[in-house]
Amino acid sequence: MTQHEIILKLLQEKSSMKQDVYLKTQAAFDELRNLLKAQSDRISSAINTIDKRIRVEFKDVGIQSMFIKVAGDVLDFQMHTNVFNFQTTHPIYKHSYVRQNPQNAYSGIISIYNFLADSYKYNRLQDVGYLIARIFINREGRFWVETRIKSLQAYTSISEQAFSADALQHIIDHLIIFAIEFDLYTPPFEQMLQVTVAELQEKASAMALRTGKRLGFLGSSGHEFNIEDVSNL
Repeated sequence: MTQHEIILKLLQEKSSMKQDVYLKTQAAFDELRNLLKAQSDRISSAINTIDKRIRVEFKDVGIQSMFIKVAGDVLDFQMHTNVFNFQTTHPIYKHSYVRQNPQNAYSGIISIYNFLADSYKYNRLQDVGYLIARIFINREGRFWVETRIKSLQAYTSISEQAFSADALQHIIDHLIIFAIEFDLYTPPFEQMLQVTVAELQEKASAMALRTGKRLGFLGSSGHEFNIEDVSNL
């Protein structure tokens, strides 16, 4: 086989497969968009009869970006434009479905982050958010979720079927529940002893002091808090 033939073979097998992955991931993201918009309308209508102060809103930012605001929380959905493989030591390669055809491992990624709604409202660009889940989707639309949220553990292995509206709705529901239950803690006093004049002046104009739900807290590893430390939710 000549080098030219090798190039054509790779383009046919690998690049075409990646196009398939991208299109399936975009289709899943579009389905999530429809579900989030409908979910936002349902919750907003229901909560409005209980407490008009609570706001629930959906915002479509772009073809690969959107978020839903639920009271004091934002769930930000981001679709990566690239297609990814995994190291051969990754557990996905132990799955019979992937062993039969390694191309089944290639996936698009939809990442979901949890931020404080005020971080967006006041444009606090230094505020910290947390990656709470990643949805991986392959060329056949089969998917799995990487997360520390216990109620979503059923989705952490490759699905037997392509993604469906029911499965995505179930994931959305549990992400919203998690975000609401994941409280903002008062930062430790020792972490707040020093502040610059610039920070206070910025705070007066743009609420600029860095904020996150667990900012300044040490997690179980001894490092600053990360999402693994709320895996019991």
